[in-house]
Amino acid sequence: MSQFGVQIHTKADTKRAGNGTKKLKFRDKKRSEIGNYFSATKMSTENVVSRVRGRGAAVGVKLKRAGFANLLTKDGYKKAKITGVLESPDNRNFARQNIITKGTIINTELGKAVVLNRPGREGAINAKLV
Repeated sequence: MSQFGVQIHTKADTKRAGNGTKKLKFRDKKRSEIGNYFSATKMSTENVVSRVRGRGAAVGVKLKRAGFANLLTKDGYKKAKITGVLESPDNRNFARQNIITKGTIINTELGKAVVLNRPGREGAINAKLV
């Protein structure tokens, strides 16, 4: 299935059942069930969005480069410039590489903030002040 250019995440071919016998894999994934590559949203000076065609010609958006975040403050949402990536719960190397995922703590003009959404799937960054 590597000819389609996507990653396949599956369980092991064999697994133990509760009574000690081996459970065999029912079938391989179909092409329609395969996911896509991880879109590593990197920090930049401006937002760069790419469009992806989904099943049934549905259009999805991926945020490739992030320059601004919608920051939730006491007065409501404000657009704030991202100045740095401080720490990531997914992988400590993501902070070094300036990759932004859900739960990442970023530094903005208005202060430290935590990312609330998945920017690689939604096309924008929503965050709240820490």
